[in-house]
Amino acid sequence: MIIGGSGFIGTNLAAYLAEKQMEVFSFDMTCPVRTHPQVRYMQGDFFDDLTLKKAVRGMDVVYHALSTINPGNSNETYMMGYGRDFMQTVKLCAMLKDTNTRMIFLSSGGTVYGHQECQPIREDAVAAPINHYGNVKLSIENAMRVFDIQAEAKMLIARISNPYGPGQDFTKGVGFVDAALKKSMRREIIEIWGNGEIIRDYIYIRDVCRMLYALAFYEGPEVVFNISSGVGHTQNEILRMVRRLTGLDVKFAYKNARSVDVPKIVLDNAKIRSVCPTALLTVEEGILEYMRYLGMDGKSEKEEQ
Repeated sequence: MIIGGSGFIGTNLAAYLAEKQMEVFSFDMTCPVRTHPQVRYMQGDFFDDLTLKKAVRGMDVVYHALSTINPGNSNETYMMGYGRDFMQTVKLCAMLKDTNTRMIFLSSGGTVYGHQECQPIREDAVAAPINHYGNVKLSIENAMRVFDIQAEAKMLIARISNPYGPGQDFTKGVGFVDAALKKSMRREIIEIWGNGEIIRDYIYIRDVCRMLYALAFYEGPEVVFNISSGVGHTQNEILRMVRRLTGLDVKFAYKNARSVDVPKIVLDNAKIRSVCPTALLTVEEGILEYMRYLGMDGKSEKEEQ
């Protein structure tokens, strides 16, 4: 089961798991825009205890991909994160602790670590988030660790870096690659918070799904895994790639930097690569793949005219 199955990651993960011949249930308030014929969709409220308990009963693996806040708005909506996301996930842990269900929590590799001198960042680095979104994720992680130790629960943490690809919607507060491509197509101005030199670890969504699938079968002692490409790119580099690959006149404007953003996040992915060793797409390959999905042929504006 995927809790939050109608979101960007949840939709892609459900389809990927179904392709791998798993029996997949997608649980969310609404059905996603893109459905899959082999996925069973269950509509319900994650925050209703009885509904949630019935939904997860009998599942072998539960992926928890739901969040009511995002990095950009968490400093204003943090009480939803602590009062709802955190509290209900603790209840979910309690529901699963005496079962054989494996829980995989989709955390945020881009925000839980905060400022780190040593890059790429390993999972054993001391996490020190600088925004409430990252701190809610870390609070959930810590609660899970206690359940894992005290009840010997089967719980894993997947710290995902900056995924992009089909189904993403940058208007929901995340997704720089998504925004760069779609706004370029529409001849709109791309807003950049800061000078564009913020470095992020971008990873194509299908590679994320491969890694999350591998964790369903992991039987080793590790609990926390970075889900990442292990390579960093600045926002300015992404814009140059988009301009070169699409042939479009990419328009952008620098805005004041935000306090919620750290200057550099690149995650060490050696641990997950030992579990899932398949080759990853480079960010350029991923952008090309996403362009094909969006129907962008890469022609220049002159050729189009």
